[in-house]
Amino acid sequence: MISEFTAKKEEIIAVPGEETASVSMEESSADSSSSSKQDVRPARGRRGAPQRGRGGTRRTPRGGRDGARSEFDQKLIGIRRVARVMAGGRRFNFSVAMVLGDKKGRVGVGLGKASDTALAIEKAMRDAKRNMLTLELTKSNSIKHDVEAKYCASVVAIRPSSGSGLVAGSSVRAVLELGGVTDVTAKLLSRSKNAINNARAAVEALRKISKRPTASTNK
Repeated sequence: MISEFTAKKEEIIAVPGEETASVSMEESSADSSSSSKQDVRPARGRRGAPQRGRGGTRRTPRGGRDGARSEFDQKLIGIRRVARVMAGGRRFNFSVAMVLGDKKGRVGVGLGKASDTALAIEKAMRDAKRNMLTLELTKSNSIKHDVEAKYCASVVAIRPSSGSGLVAGSSVRAVLELGGVTDVTAKLLSRSKNAINNARAAVEALRKISKRPTASTNK
Protein backbone atom coordinates (compact mmCIF):
# COMPACT_ATOMS: atom_id res chain seq x y z
CA MET A 1 0.00 0.00 0.00
CA ILE A 2 2.72 2.40 0.89
CA SER A 3 4.53 1.66 -2.36
CA GLU A 4 1.38 2.19 -4.45
CA PHE A 5 0.69 5.48 -2.67
CA THR A 6 4.21 6.76 -3.29
CA ALA A 7 4.03 5.73 -6.96
CA LYS A 8 0.77 7.65 -7.44
CA LYS A 9 2.28 10.65 -5.68
CA GLU A 10 5.29 10.59 -8.01
CA GLU A 11 2.94 10.47 -11.01
CA ILE A 12 0.91 13.41 -9.67
CA ILE A 13 4.07 15.42 -9.09
CA ALA A 14 5.55 14.55 -12.48
CA VAL A 15 2.51 15.64 -14.49
CA PRO A 16 2.53 19.36 -13.59
CA GLY A 17 6.28 19.43 -14.12
CA GLU A 18 5.89 18.20 -17.67
CA GLU A 19 3.18 20.78 -18.34
CA THR A 20 5.36 23.60 -17.04
CA ALA A 21 8.27 22.34 -19.14
CA SER A 22 6.13 22.26 -22.27
CA VAL A 23 4.77 25.73 -21.54
CA SER A 24 8.28 27.10 -21.05
CA MET A 25 9.38 25.54 -24.35
CA GLU A 26 6.44 27.14 -26.15
CA GLU A 27 7.22 30.55 -24.60
CA SER A 28 10.89 30.30 -25.61
CA SER A 29 9.94 29.38 -29.19
CA ALA A 30 7.50 32.31 -29.33
CA ASP A 31 10.18 34.67 -28.03
CA SER A 32 12.69 33.45 -30.63
CA SER A 33 10.17 33.87 -33.46
CA SER A 34 9.27 37.40 -32.30
CA SER A 35 12.95 38.33 -32.02
CA SER A 36 13.58 37.02 -35.54
CA LYS A 37 10.68 39.11 -36.82
CA GLN A 38 12.05 42.17 -35.05
CA ASP A 39 15.47 41.60 -36.65
CA VAL A 40 13.90 41.67 -40.12
CA ARG A 41 12.50 45.17 -39.58
CA PRO A 42 14.71 48.08 -40.78
CA ALA A 43 16.38 50.28 -38.22
CA ARG A 44 14.74 53.60 -37.48
CA GLY A 45 17.90 55.58 -36.79
CA ARG A 46 19.60 58.04 -39.15
CA ARG A 47 22.20 55.55 -40.27
CA GLY A 48 19.91 52.60 -40.79
CA ALA A 49 16.86 54.40 -42.12
CA PRO A 50 16.30 54.14 -45.88
CA GLN A 51 16.99 57.33 -47.80
CA ARG A 52 14.07 59.02 -49.44
CA GLY A 53 13.96 61.58 -52.21
CA ARG A 54 14.71 61.82 -55.87
CA GLY A 55 18.13 61.05 -57.21
CA GLY A 56 20.31 63.39 -59.21
CA THR A 57 23.09 65.87 -58.70
CA ARG A 58 23.17 68.16 -55.72
CA ARG A 59 22.28 71.77 -56.24
CA THR A 60 24.54 74.63 -55.25
CA PRO A 61 23.30 77.47 -52.98
CA ARG A 62 22.64 79.68 -56.01
CA GLY A 63 20.50 77.13 -57.80
CA GLY A 64 23.05 75.67 -60.20
CA ARG A 65 24.26 72.08 -60.37
CA ASP A 66 27.64 70.72 -59.36
CA GLY A 67 30.01 70.65 -62.30
CA ALA A 68 28.18 73.33 -64.25
CA ARG A 69 30.65 76.20 -64.00
CA SER A 70 30.23 79.67 -65.38
CA GLU A 71 32.17 80.65 -68.47
CA PHE A 72 33.39 83.83 -66.74
CA ASP A 73 35.70 84.30 -63.80
CA GLN A 74 34.67 86.92 -61.28
CA LYS A 75 36.36 89.12 -58.73
CA LEU A 76 34.88 91.42 -56.11
CA ILE A 77 36.55 94.83 -56.15
CA GLY A 78 34.29 96.82 -53.85
CA ILE A 79 31.45 96.44 -51.38
CA ARG A 80 29.94 99.07 -49.12
CA ARG A 81 26.79 99.73 -47.16
CA VAL A 82 24.79 102.80 -48.09
CA ALA A 83 21.89 104.41 -46.22
CA ARG A 84 18.85 106.16 -47.62
CA VAL A 85 16.82 108.48 -45.41
CA MET A 86 13.09 107.83 -45.75
CA ALA A 87 10.02 109.13 -43.94
CA GLY A 88 10.02 106.11 -41.61
CA GLY A 89 13.76 106.19 -40.99
CA ARG A 90 16.92 104.98 -42.66
CA ARG A 91 17.01 102.13 -45.13
CA PHE A 92 20.32 100.33 -45.57
CA ASN A 93 21.39 98.79 -48.86
CA PHE A 94 24.57 97.18 -50.15
CA SER A 95 26.50 98.37 -53.20
CA VAL A 96 28.74 95.78 -54.88
CA ALA A 97 31.20 96.22 -57.77
CA MET A 98 32.51 93.17 -59.63
CA VAL A 99 34.75 92.36 -62.59
CA LEU A 100 33.85 89.51 -64.96
CA GLY A 101 36.07 88.04 -67.65
CA ASP A 102 36.97 84.82 -69.45
CA LYS A 103 40.74 85.57 -69.58
CA LYS A 104 40.50 85.30 -73.37
CA GLY A 105 39.82 88.90 -74.35
CA ARG A 106 36.39 89.52 -72.81
CA VAL A 107 35.96 91.64 -69.69
CA GLY A 108 33.35 93.86 -68.05
CA VAL A 109 32.69 95.79 -64.84
CA GLY A 110 29.28 95.83 -63.16
CA LEU A 111 27.62 97.53 -60.21
CA GLY A 112 24.69 96.15 -58.21
CA LYS A 113 22.61 97.52 -55.34
CA ALA A 114 20.19 95.60 -53.12
CA SER A 115 19.18 95.08 -49.52
CA ASP A 116 21.01 91.72 -49.50
CA THR A 117 24.63 91.10 -50.47
CA ALA A 118 23.82 87.96 -52.47
CA LEU A 119 21.21 89.81 -54.53
CA ALA A 120 23.57 92.76 -55.01
CA ILE A 121 26.29 90.42 -56.30
CA GLU A 122 23.84 88.84 -58.74
CA LYS A 123 22.82 92.26 -60.06
CA ALA A 124 26.47 93.28 -60.42
CA MET A 125 27.19 90.15 -62.45
CA ARG A 126 24.27 90.85 -64.80
CA ASP A 127 25.43 94.45 -65.22
CA ALA A 128 28.97 93.31 -66.01
CA LYS A 129 27.68 90.89 -68.65
CA ARG A 130 25.69 93.69 -70.30
CA ASN A 131 28.80 95.90 -70.42
CA MET A 132 31.14 93.17 -71.69
CA LEU A 133 33.96 94.19 -74.06
CA THR A 134 35.76 92.03 -76.62
CA LEU A 135 39.38 93.15 -76.94
CA GLU A 136 41.72 92.98 -79.92
CA LEU A 137 44.94 91.56 -78.49
CA THR A 138 48.22 90.60 -80.09
CA LYS A 139 49.59 87.07 -80.28
CA SER A 140 51.32 87.61 -76.94
CA ASN A 141 48.04 88.82 -75.37
CA SER A 142 49.27 92.40 -75.25
CA ILE A 143 47.79 95.61 -76.69
CA LYS A 144 48.80 97.20 -79.98
CA HIS A 145 49.43 100.76 -78.77
CA ASP A 146 49.26 103.03 -75.75
CA VAL A 147 45.84 103.91 -74.42
CA GLU A 148 44.71 106.39 -71.80
CA ALA A 149 41.27 107.18 -70.40
CA LYS A 150 39.55 109.13 -67.65
CA TYR A 151 36.51 108.28 -65.56
CA CYS A 152 35.39 110.81 -62.95
CA ALA A 153 38.60 111.73 -61.11
CA SER A 154 40.50 108.56 -62.12
CA VAL A 155 42.98 108.60 -65.01
CA VAL A 156 44.60 105.35 -66.21
CA ALA A 157 47.34 104.84 -68.80
CA ILE A 158 48.12 101.41 -70.26
CA ARG A 159 51.23 100.78 -72.36
CA PRO A 160 52.47 97.60 -74.06
CA SER A 161 55.67 96.17 -72.59
CA SER A 162 56.93 92.95 -74.15
CA GLY A 163 58.37 90.37 -71.79
CA SER A 164 57.46 92.22 -68.59
CA GLY A 165 54.23 90.39 -67.81
CA LEU A 166 51.35 92.21 -66.15
CA VAL A 167 52.49 95.24 -64.16
CA ALA A 168 49.49 96.88 -62.53
CA GLY A 169 47.88 97.34 -59.17
CA SER A 170 44.59 97.89 -57.41
CA SER A 171 41.41 97.15 -59.34
CA VAL A 172 43.13 97.93 -62.66
CA ARG A 173 45.06 94.69 -62.32
CA ALA A 174 41.83 92.75 -61.80
CA VAL A 175 40.38 94.17 -65.03
CA LEU A 176 43.48 93.36 -67.08
CA GLU A 177 43.96 89.93 -65.52
CA LEU A 178 40.38 88.75 -66.11
CA GLY A 179 40.53 90.22 -69.61
CA GLY A 180 43.55 88.04 -70.42
CA VAL A 181 45.86 91.01 -71.04
CA THR A 182 49.58 90.43 -70.37
CA ASP A 183 52.87 92.14 -71.20
CA VAL A 184 51.50 95.58 -70.36
CA THR A 185 52.24 98.27 -67.80
CA ALA A 186 49.33 100.17 -66.26
CA LYS A 187 49.72 103.34 -64.23
CA LEU A 188 47.34 105.61 -62.35
CA LEU A 189 47.90 109.23 -63.36
CA SER A 190 45.56 110.57 -60.67
CA ARG A 191 45.40 110.49 -56.90
CA SER A 192 42.01 108.86 -56.76
CA LYS A 193 41.80 105.84 -54.46
CA ASN A 194 38.32 104.84 -55.54
CA ALA A 195 38.66 101.24 -56.72
CA ILE A 196 35.41 101.32 -58.70
CA ASN A 197 36.34 104.48 -60.62
CA ASN A 198 39.83 103.12 -61.30
CA ALA A 199 38.37 99.92 -62.72
CA ARG A 200 35.94 101.84 -64.92
CA ALA A 201 38.78 104.04 -66.13
CA ALA A 202 40.70 100.90 -67.12
CA VAL A 203 37.64 99.64 -69.00
CA GLU A 204 37.36 102.98 -70.82
CA ALA A 205 41.00 102.67 -71.84
CA LEU A 206 40.48 99.12 -73.11
CA ARG A 207 37.37 100.26 -74.97
CA LYS A 208 39.67 102.05 -77.43
CA ILE A 209 41.15 98.72 -78.52
CA SER A 210 37.91 96.71 -78.43
CA LYS A 211 36.50 95.08 -81.55
CA ARG A 212 33.21 96.92 -81.28
CA PRO A 213 33.86 100.32 -79.74
CA THR A 214 30.80 101.95 -78.21
CA ALA A 215 30.04 105.39 -76.89
CA SER A 216 32.18 106.33 -73.92
CA THR A 217 30.62 106.89 -70.51
CA ASN A 218 33.13 109.47 -69.30
CA LYS A 219 31.86 111.90 -66.74
